[in-house]
Amino acid sequence: MGFIRNNETHESPSSSMSYVLRWSYQNARQIAIYAILAVAVISIFLAYLYTQSKKNVQLLIDGKAVAVQTRQENVEGLLSEQEIELKSQDQITPALDSELKDGDKVIIDHAAPVTLIADGTANQKYTTADTVRSALLESGITVSEQDKIYPELDAEVTPNMKIHVVRVNKVMVKQTQEVPYTVVKTSDPNLLKGKTKLLQSGSKGRVVHTVEKVFQDGEMISKRWVGKEVAKPAQPQVIAVGTKKEEPKTEVLAASITRKANTVSVSGTNSITKNGVSFKYKKMLKNVSMTAYSSEEAGIGTKTASGTRVQEGRTIAVDKNVIPLGWWVYIEGLGFRRAEDTGGAIKGNKIDVYYNTIKAANNFGRKTGRTVYVIGPVKPELN
Repeated sequence: MGFIRNNETHESPSSSMSYVLRWSYQNARQIAIYAILAVAVISIFLAYLYTQSKKNVQLLIDGKAVAVQTRQENVEGLLSEQEIELKSQDQITPALDSELKDGDKVIIDHAAPVTLIADGTANQKYTTADTVRSALLESGITVSEQDKIYPELDAEVTPNMKIHVVRVNKVMVKQTQEVPYTVVKTSDPNLLKGKTKLLQSGSKGRVVHTVEKVFQDGEMISKRWVGKEVAKPAQPQVIAVGTKKEEPKTEVLAASITRKANTVSVSGTNSITKNGVSFKYKKMLKNVSMTAYSSEEAGIGTKTASGTRVQEGRTIAVDKNVIPLGWWVYIEGLGFRRAEDTGGAIKGNKIDVYYNTIKAANNFGRKTGRTVYVIGPVKPELN
């Protein structure tokens, strides 16, 4: 029988190593290519990881925008990286522990110290408000339209600013004032001259004035009169003054009396009392006719023949040969008038009475049979 032997190599270990070296030498180029490819793939992978961890973030600090790139995971890390310090009063959005993502926006508002002066107190506060209006709202201070704000509400807030709220209050005040009564004296022909009689007692009146007072921070700075209301009218005191003589006597003159037509001429003077006024007259005209005129009529001016200005209730036109210009007369039923004007149609015992309007003159019409007392240049007054 023979023996079956396994195939055995007759090469030594050194021969195997030589084979590897020989194979490596023969395939060196391929190995180099594979190595380069491996490095490239690793580099690309690492670059991808690098770019994926880098984030573009916008910082908005007190309204100013800054674009930054960071690999930080949260907002707090970003602030540390950018060396941004915050005070407890500052505001930041989003929160410090918020995760950062590419494209995020981080808003930081630094709080500014301001002094708020209102309602008698001054407080220092930190605020992130942009305007004075916002700072007051943030602090819970309300203002009215009347209040004064320094600086104005739309002013920009700056560090260490003083904001002063001046409270303005307007108050309407009622003030009562007494009004003294007046004393009215009236003549009484039935009461002896020199005697007086109380006809009506006087009483004081009351007027209520409305005054607007303006206060700033409790101190009155101005006041203004608005109006008044009569609460009670004053009642005048009326006193009768006697004009009656104890023994009325008609003065008879020694001189003769000349009668001509409707005129009675007296060389002296006679006394008479009309409407409580006693006066002496030079002569008496009877059956005097009267008409009226007005400056509104064409050709009639406002200047009289005596040089005065016409005045209703005073001026009459006369025949200066009968009544001298400038003299006062008393007309029955009309009262005292002054001869100041003349007219072409005014002759003899005729008088033209002046009125401001044509309507009033026409309403007067024509009067006849009147008695006129010619007094003189001085108007009689109530004693």
